[in-house]
Amino acid sequence: MANHVRGHDLKLMSSSVAAFRPRRGVPLLGPAEARERSVRRRVGLAWGLLVLNVLTYYGSLVPVPHVAGKAITQGALPAALLVALTVNRRVIVRPNVFLCLVGLLVMEAILTSLQPQYLGTVYRTFRLAEFVAVLWLLTPWWGRRDLLLVRCHLASLSVVLGSVLLGLLVAPGSALVGGRLSGVLWYMPPPQVAHYAAVTLGLMVVLWLCGQVRGRPTLLIVLGAVIILILTHTRTALVGVVAGILVAGLSLIVAKARVRKFFVAASVVVSIAIMTLSSVITTWLARGEGTQQLTDLTGRTKVWGPLLTLPRDRFQEIFGFGLSNDSFNGLPIDSNWLASYQTQGIFGVVVCATILLFLLVTAYFQPRGVQRALALFLVTYCLVASFTEVGFTDASMYLLELFLAASLLVPSAPSRMSA
Repeated sequence: MANHVRGHDLKLMSSSVAAFRPRRGVPLLGPAEARERSVRRRVGLAWGLLVLNVLTYYGSLVPVPHVAGKAITQGALPAALLVALTVNRRVIVRPNVFLCLVGLLVMEAILTSLQPQYLGTVYRTFRLAEFVAVLWLLTPWWGRRDLLLVRCHLASLSVVLGSVLLGLLVAPGSALVGGRLSGVLWYMPPPQVAHYAAVTLGLMVVLWLCGQVRGRPTLLIVLGAVIILILTHTRTALVGVVAGILVAGLSLIVAKARVRKFFVAASVVVSIAIMTLSSVITTWLARGEGTQQLTDLTGRTKVWGPLLTLPRDRFQEIFGFGLSNDSFNGLPIDSNWLASYQTQGIFGVVVCATILLFLLVTAYFQPRGVQRALALFLVTYCLVASFTEVGFTDASMYLLELFLAASLLVPSAPSRMSA
């Protein structure tokens, strides 16, 4: 009888263990692995919220009140700060020159906001300081071999571009108004869409050249990004991505046979395209604009001239008028250098140039590899885009991408720092 009871108890115990046994194919995670996965997810969430914050709300095909749309984007920044604090509770930061230079822009913006200004200038200054604070909190995850921040950025851009493609399927007439692709589910102007497509395209190509991603997923993502880039008819993004891939590829050409084969194949394809499709390419690049429009850079120089001749006192010449919406007389400035001069004066222009120069020099002294190539692509793209786009001195996608480049040019942080 006792043996029968003992056998019955053993059966109950074995059935209980079987009930809680993990399913086949689902490995158990140890405490360290589970914590690392939680950290990666929260870092990715914080990065995604930063990307959402820079997606200025202009309107949407979905009937969302304008106030609610602005609250979503602007509320993403304090949410990112809170998430970053949960993953970096001890507020450990990694000393670096890049964010110190960006900090100079923040301090200069605070200085100019002390002058009699509009409330919007003070608000933008506060948000820039908050944005940079989140970036400081993410510095312990710089230099990781798994390229965590790069993958987070690609995931965020993929979601954004996916919404653009979905809008194209749902409302093609609205998405292609004026013959250029824009976002309609969450409105994004064509240059902004082209920027995201170009960066996604470039990062994926560089990762593939370094053997970090497989060929088939890369081909699908690259084809989608190329289609979006072509439909936006944006020349700056096209020149930027070509220049970025060229510089990144040249940094790898000695060490990677795949890079050499890629350049040979690309040269053949480009040569054939120029010989057979030159008229089509010229028409696409001209975008229906006349000689006068091409000469004045689609009307940009009409804004730049009056901006440079605007009377300024000595303080305004050195430190600018304070952060604004990067417009002049109601028209967009569309140049990072002139926008920096307008908002933060000669000081801001010098700091922006120093940031780019520092990143390029740092990349030059790094060993060949995927991190150096990715950083060179990002810096080159931002440098090309800076002549007709704005964003180095404000919370923007360009500042995020420069931060990403800086994060790739340092060794991995000690485990205690990212723990």
